Amino acid sequence: MSDIVLVLTAVEDELKKTRAPRGVEVVYTGVGKVNAASIATQTVIALQPRLVINYGTAGKIHKMHSGLVEVAHVIQRDMDTMPLAPRGQTLFAPELDKFSSGHGTVTCGTGDSFVSAIDPWLVENNVDIVDMELYAIAHVCTRLEVPWRAFKFITDDADDNAPDHWQEKIADGEELFWERLSALTVA
Repeated sequence: MSDIVLVLTAVEDELKKTRAPRGVEVVYTGVGKVNAASIATQTVIALQPRLVINYGTAGKIHKMHSGLVEVAHVIQRDMDTMPLAPRGQTLFAPELDKFSSGHGTVTCGTGDSFVSAIDPWLVENNVDIVDMELYAIAHVCTRLEVPWRAFKFITDDADDNAPDHWQEKIADGEELFWERLSALTVA
C-alpha cells in the first residue's frame, strides 16, 4: 500500500486535478457505474492507495441537505430484479446491498440515470441524495479492501429543473471539497 490518497470523480468540470495537493492523485472515471467500476478497479490496483475518496455532484431527495455532504452509506437505486429479489438488492448477492464508509450521515442512492423526478422508493428507503458513480466505487474498494470516503456537492433538487441546475452548479463545490480534503490529509 502506498501513501497516496486517490480521488475519483466523474468529470473534469467537477474537479480540476491541477489543484490536487502533494500525495493526492485525481482520476476521472467518466459517468455511470460501469465506467466508475472499471476505472476504480484499474486505478486502485495500479496505485495501491491508502484511501479512496469519491467526490462528485448529487441531487437531493431530502430537502434538508445542501452544500458539501459526507456520505455514510450507499445503495443501488436502479438494481431491480423483482420479483426474484427486492429492489435495491443484487440477486444472489445480498451482502452487497449497502456499503458503509464509517463516516458522515447521508445515504446515497447510485444509479445509471439522471434523477429529474422524485421516486417514492427513494423516500421510503431513506435515500438522502442521488448520484451515478459512488456505489460502484464503494463496491470496488470493499472488494479490494481499501478504505473509502465520499463527499458530494448538492447541485439540484432531483426535479424537473435538475438538469439545468446541475449544469449551472457543477463546479460550485470544488473549493469546499479542497478545503475539506486539506483538513483530512493534515489530520
